[in-house]
Amino acid sequence: MKITYLFPITAALLILLFYLGLPDLKNLPQKEDFLPQGSHWTRRDSLFLSLLTLVYAAVAFSNLGDMQAPQTVRSLDGESAVVTLDGEYSIDRAMIYTGIGQGSYTFEYSADGEKWYGAAYFEQGHAALLKWQELDLEDAPNMAVRYVRICGTGAAEIGEVALFNAYGELLPISSDCPELCDEQALIPAEATYLNSSYFDEIYHARTAYEHLHGTAPYETSHPPLGKVIMSLGIAIFGMVPFGWRVMGALAGILMLPAMYLLGKQLTKKSSFAFAAALMLALDCQHFTQTRIATIDSYPVLFILFSWLFMLRFMQRDIVRLPLKKLLPDLALSGLFMGLGIASKWIGVYSGAGLAVAFFWTIFRHMRMAAASAHLLKTDKSLSDEDRKILTLRDQTTMKRVLVICLWCLLFFVAIPLAIYLLAYIPYFAYAHFDNLKDYLTAVWNAQLSMFSYHSKPGLGMDHPFYSPWYEWIFNQRPMYYASPTYVNTPGWSYAIWCFGNPAIWSAALVGFAYTVFMWAKR
Repeated sequence: MKITYLFPITAALLILLFYLGLPDLKNLPQKEDFLPQGSHWTRRDSLFLSLLTLVYAAVAFSNLGDMQAPQTVRSLDGESAVVTLDGEYSIDRAMIYTGIGQGSYTFEYSADGEKWYGAAYFEQGHAALLKWQELDLEDAPNMAVRYVRICGTGAAEIGEVALFNAYGELLPISSDCPELCDEQALIPAEATYLNSSYFDEIYHARTAYEHLHGTAPYETSHPPLGKVIMSLGIAIFGMVPFGWRVMGALAGILMLPAMYLLGKQLTKKSSFAFAAALMLALDCQHFTQTRIATIDSYPVLFILFSWLFMLRFMQRDIVRLPLKKLLPDLALSGLFMGLGIASKWIGVYSGAGLAVAFFWTIFRHMRMAAASAHLLKTDKSLSDEDRKILTLRDQTTMKRVLVICLWCLLFFVAIPLAIYLLAYIPYFAYAHFDNLKDYLTAVWNAQLSMFSYHSKPGLGMDHPFYSPWYEWIFNQRPMYYASPTYVNTPGWSYAIWCFGNPAIWSAALVGFAYTVFMWAKR
């Protein structure tokens, strides 16, 4: 389905959902009273959520990436390898599959194995990793070739060499370095996003692989938990495009239940919960971002769940309910907040919002306690039952608030800090510390390095691909992930852009303004 079809389809679905939800809209809570506890889950919710999640999962996992790629690699630092053809051929195209590491290679031709002619030079920098690379043979001699010699410098790894004749046929080869030609069946016709890394996968997929194997990580500009989670997919499926993308896609799928639960908890209405999850499923940015091996999917998933449990706490009566009913929601909110921060620092911004929501809730209860005390003194017509409830609220609110705040030091400070520190164990698996102090010092220095990186001009804050959040709302500058020349199939070209679905984001602006207006009015 063409992406342009998605916008009118989304707009039509939004209009339909609006009219279907009108009856529920009239029945939403109108006061600041506590909403009914729980989310009023029904079989209809289970059916709606299951169908939506399964359909989205089928789409998200399809064409995610190849499940095979060269696995044996060789670094030729200061060495050379000779590739031998089974006869003399004119080489029209040549590709290599790059591993990790940086360096350069010189390719030379020979007909007899004694006299060599320069054919190509390839520089394997940090952006040329884990992908099929086409060699530039424009300056290669026009001759029949029997041998190709590859001379390397640096730590760059090659996984496979592919040579083609003028008819596009793969030429049979052997080599004194078997890693270069032992997986010829995996050679594709061309490089695509299905068989090669693109955009920031060159950093994050590589670093996930390094965490898995306990070597020094290359990408250190973000906390490590996202890459650690990514490494689970690599451990299961191998160092292949599907393997380094599958956990992010799974996180994107799990966001749908999270969004549905948020909508249901907030409104108690199945129609609005389904609308929220469906809009997320139809959002272009969500779909694109969760199918690339970057870390952004994981903190967003954790942020959604942290707000779900904070919302559950906000809707409870902290005076009349026992602590065992209140603390699990706060504990889970703090747990997911910690996981989000350990994945990316955007979790800190969400944590600040959680703090505002928590203290706003505490303020509401303190205000209710003050109102209860006032009513007990001034209203002589109160029933015994009402007087009992108001007395309980007046006398126990501050004690309960103090106890909850003390528990929150554990839930929102100690536990997130512990998660953050533990997340660095795979990061420093290559190092050996004599004591805990040395480990903590290394973690602290890593934080200083991250902050320094994101503060430098041209890197974290104003690099060529940077666009501030307020531009996203109007799709002023979408993120460019892969260029139209990425695939050269005759008659076709494509690009991978990351931007929000205009039908959803435009409607969301109106909805947000309406929500703020109604909140101020009520």
